[in-house]
Amino acid sequence: MPTDDAPTTKVGRLIDVYDLDGLGPELEAHWTSEGDARKSLRDLADLFNKELLRAEMRDNDMAPVDSDVDTYYELLTSDDVSAGRATEARRDLEQEGIGVAELTDDFVTYQAVRGYLQNVRGASYEQADDAEQVAKEQQQLERLVTRTQAVSREKLDRLRKTDRIDLGTFRVFVGINIFCETCGSQYAVDELLENGGCDC
Repeated sequence: MPTDDAPTTKVGRLIDVYDLDGLGPELEAHWTSEGDARKSLRDLADLFNKELLRAEMRDNDMAPVDSDVDTYYELLTSDDVSAGRATEARRDLEQEGIGVAELTDDFVTYQAVRGYLQNVRGASYEQADDAEQVAKEQQQLERLVTRTQAVSREKLDRLRKTDRIDLGTFRVFVGINIFCETCGSQYAVDELLENGGCDC
């Protein structure tokens, strides 16, 4: 069973050094999740590095909140930040007692995160095959259509009952149609997905 403080990789060693118990399982959960809950390895590297920065700020009595950590991390790492602002951020942190050079040397790459997740935690990300992914997206679209239909019916019924519009007994039809600008074909979204795309 993998442990958070496994010292066999840089990430595992830093989890131990910075006393970040629980971060290993969190990284694994983010990487192996599906859909919007999943984070890329680059996102996880940023998350990990921010936790290192947060730990240093906390150990030096800076009482960091998320916005502070995000701002300082961007100032320390982003190529879009001016040299003046980056220098000022480093100076601010150093005045609080943080060894910025040592901290940034500890920052990890996405390759290091991948090595830790695969080699230490034994994690793997199995991406859904094409058919499964199409089916999953189709279900989400169907739920969106159903929700839009229900909300539309509710709004219209409210307007009708309060005499703001004249409307008899009614039904609401909602659908998604796709027009291919390349060949001029038009499909209902279900038809398009079941066909595997356009025929052009």
